[in-house]
Amino acid sequence: MGKHDVLILLGSDSDLPVVKDALDFFKGMDVSFKIDISSAHRNPEKTMVYAKNARNEGFRVIIAVAGMAAHLPGVIASHTTLPVIGVPSGSGSLNGLDALLSIVSMPKGIPVATVGINAARNAAILACEILSIKDENIGEKLEKMKEELRQQNDESAIRIEQYLQDL
Repeated sequence: MGKHDVLILLGSDSDLPVVKDALDFFKGMDVSFKIDISSAHRNPEKTMVYAKNARNEGFRVIIAVAGMAAHLPGVIASHTTLPVIGVPSGSGSLNGLDALLSIVSMPKGIPVATVGINAARNAAILACEILSIKDENIGEKLEKMKEELRQQNDESAIRIEQYLQDL
């Protein structure tokens, strides 16, 4: 693998709390990442350079977190052939709905995979699923995670059943 597998770009430092859970997930999966701030509006040249050079620098997936107009994921996707995952940040007066609609409204030929508002952990999971195509170790860890989710769901079902019996 390259120096870092995943490039994470934030539109501003206010997006850092949104992405914290994703960073923890990557650490638990032993997936390397680089994180930086690169606004599509305030520093478009930096954003373009990141996107254009990402593949040559060894990145395999890009996650872009942005709020409000949320152009960052689309701008990145327009300059790379790597998969881009957009995370709409719940900032602004519309609590992220504007960012969500912006990210999912990409034109033909410029796809951006999109997760829910503030759902950076799901972006990390999706990035790991993409990486697992060529990395069995990541795939095995994802299987373990999915099994834990199934077990938690079964335990919840048992608690509900017990609750209903106790009524």
